[in-house]
Amino acid sequence: MHEKMNMNEALRSAARLVASSSSAYAFTGAGVSVESGIPDFRSASGLWSRYDLMEYGTLGAFRRDPKKVWKMLMELVEIVHAMPNAGHRAMSRMEERGWLRGIITQNIDGLHQKAGSLNVVEFHGTVFRLVCLACGRKFPLADFMNALPPVCPSCGEILKPDVVFFDEAIPEDAMRAVKNIVAHADLLIVAGTSCNVMPAAMIPAEVHQRGGRIIEINPEPALSDMASVVIHGSFSKAMQGMLEQLEAGV
Repeated sequence: MHEKMNMNEALRSAARLVASSSSAYAFTGAGVSVESGIPDFRSASGLWSRYDLMEYGTLGAFRRDPKKVWKMLMELVEIVHAMPNAGHRAMSRMEERGWLRGIITQNIDGLHQKAGSLNVVEFHGTVFRLVCLACGRKFPLADFMNALPPVCPSCGEILKPDVVFFDEAIPEDAMRAVKNIVAHADLLIVAGTSCNVMPAAMIPAEVHQRGGRIIEINPEPALSDMASVVIHGSFSKAMQGMLEQLEAGV
């Protein structure tokens, strides 16, 4: 359990943990993209406040009426066309300098990659790739931006974004990658997630149970009982502050 610290103390303590780590990773959720203009889909103004989850957010709904679900997906595509913020860029810099080995993200917006991060596990997939449920082929969303809803050029079926709908299992390759990270991480920076969505919510707990340390960055912390350091507030400011401490040689 963490001791209560002011912001500067928390940033210094977090940076020391990162500097002394041999296998640090990050785990991010919707909150890290809010400063890029992407609202949390579960917030009062989010996507699920306007669309019924069971009617638009399940694979079953997509199979029943893909054109209907694409009305929501077109709005989603427009929302996620955003630019990475300073927090994304700081994480990328930390990976570049060897302080961070990689990122597990629940986000489907691709902002970590846009910021330059190379080792990113997209636990819930990405909206920027499409998949055909009939023939299995995959295509870049960019190839179909002027023809939504997109139709598979091979078999004529309406393509689905390669994201995990609410009644779908996490892809096996993502699960394998995450299990490998959990088995080796000695530090996990948890940012912008309430840790309510399963099975992703178990990732910090599993790292903690294996002896790894937890740094949490959140306006409303969810992991105070297991975090060594909790940084309240802005993702961008916290990540920039941590990076500055590391580059100053804490």
